[in-house]
This record gives sequence, C-alpha cells and structure tokens, in this order.
Amino acid sequence: MARRPGAPAASGEEFSFVSPLVKYLLFFFNMLFWVISMVMVAVGVYARLTKHAEAALACLAVDPAILLIVVGVLMFLLTFCGCIGSLRENICLLQTFSLCLTAVFLLQLAAGILGFVFSDKARGKVSEIINNAIVHYRDDLDLQNLIDFGQKKFSCCGGISYKDWSQNMYFNCSEDNPSRERCSVPYSCCLPTPDQAVINTMCGQGMQAFNYVEASKVIYTNGCIDKLVNWIHSNLFLLGGVALGLAIPQLVGILLSQILVNQIKDQIKLQLYNQQHRADPWY
Repeated sequence: MARRPGAPAASGEEFSFVSPLVKYLLFFFNMLFWVISMVMVAVGVYARLTKHAEAALACLAVDPAILLIVVGVLMFLLTFCGCIGSLRENICLLQTFSLCLTAVFLLQLAAGILGFVFSDKARGKVSEIINNAIVHYRDDLDLQNLIDFGQKKFSCCGGISYKDWSQNMYFNCSEDNPSRERCSVPYSCCLPTPDQAVINTMCGQGMQAFNYVEASKVIYTNGCIDKLVNWIHSNLFLLGGVALGLAIPQLVGILLSQILVNQIKDQIKLQLYNQQHRADPWY
C-alpha cells in the first residue's frame, strides 16, 4: 500500500533493536573491572620494582606480584574488548569478549572438577608449591609475609611438618650452615604468648633439633597442608559462595554480550531492509 503524500516516514528509520539499557549496562560492567585490572597491574608492577632483581628472579614461579600482573593484564585486555565493543556496537569485539569469558569460566569449572576428582594429585601440587615457597622464604618479602600469615592463620609450620624448614638454606640443620638461623623455624610457627607486647622473632631458634613432643611446647609442629585440607572440608559452603560470586559476573557478562550481539545483528538486518526498499515508491 502506497504511503499518503505528507504522511510521516515509516518508523523503521528511527526504530532501533539495540537497547541502550543493555548497551550501557555492559559498558559500565566492563568499565568497573577495567579499572580494577589497572589497579592490579599497578600494584603488581610497583611490588615487582621495589624488590631486588636477584630475589625476584629466584622465586619467579611463586611471586605474588607476577601473579597479580598476569591476571591484571588478562583482565585488562578482556574488559577492553567488552568496553569498546559495547560502546561502538562492534560485533567482533563483543564476540571475542564473550568467547574469552566463556573459556575462562569453563577453565575454572574444569579446574574445580579436576581438583575434586584428582584430589591426591592436587594435594601433591600444593605440597610442591609450598615447598618451593619455603625454599625462597628469605628471598622475597611479599612471599615471606604471605607464608607468615598462612602459618599464623592455620596454626601450622612447614608443609608436612616443622622440619620442612630445613629445605631453606638459612634454616638448614647441616653442620656447615653458618647462618644464625640454623635449625630454626620462622617466628610465625611459634605458639602465641598471651599479653605479649613485643613479638619475639627468635622464638623458633633451634626448634628443628627437638623432637615433636618437645617442639610442640613452643611451636606448631603440624604441617600446613593437612591444616589447609581440613579448613577446606570445614568451609565448603564458604568456598562454594566464593565460586558462585566469581561465576555470576562472568555469566552476566556472557549473557549481556550475547544479547547485545543479537540486537546489533537485528539492527543491521533492519538497516539493510530499509536501504533495499528506500527507492520503492510503494514502500
């Protein structure tokens, strides 16, 4: 049917399938995590630069600063695609964002399932990481603080037992070790003393030379691996809540990006349809 002379143009020219709510919700969602990623990278780089180069390279595999930088950079690139893709309505960037976020989600899910199924291997890997951290305890201040916090939090000492600290060159019990900390353990292994105003950092002096019964009067003798496993078993609901808290933003990002991609595709079809019929006098 022909359009009457003087009648307003068809509303298809003004109508848009792209919802501003979805578009800007996805943009600000990514902007938030984009800012967080930049803060993570900045903190990681600062922590890395303030260390001695030799110490940083010695414990590269367990350096928390490196982990912070890597996660921050990956998050920055991912959220960059989401931010620009949603703002510019770019299907390529949005699909890249969606696919990468889906891959991250599936990797996390697979890691959780494999960790549960192969719990013995996971335990062995955790033991390897802890032992490596013990070896580099004095080489990295961040790592040292992390280990001290863990030993205080879980009331433990070493990986399997307090004697694991002999793996560290400063705490090693060999006769030719010239260190003043020979055969000792860090102060974070010591039992807390009530009303102690000043922390005695030498409380673990020579503790590895004592047997379990004698050492247990001064320090924690149980290893951190068993304590960590017991804590995980006792806090499954808490860990499930944390996992859910990590999964929900990822699923929301995937859902919003797919909705926006479909809306953009519909809008492109509408524009092509209008262009094809623009020259039709009966349209």
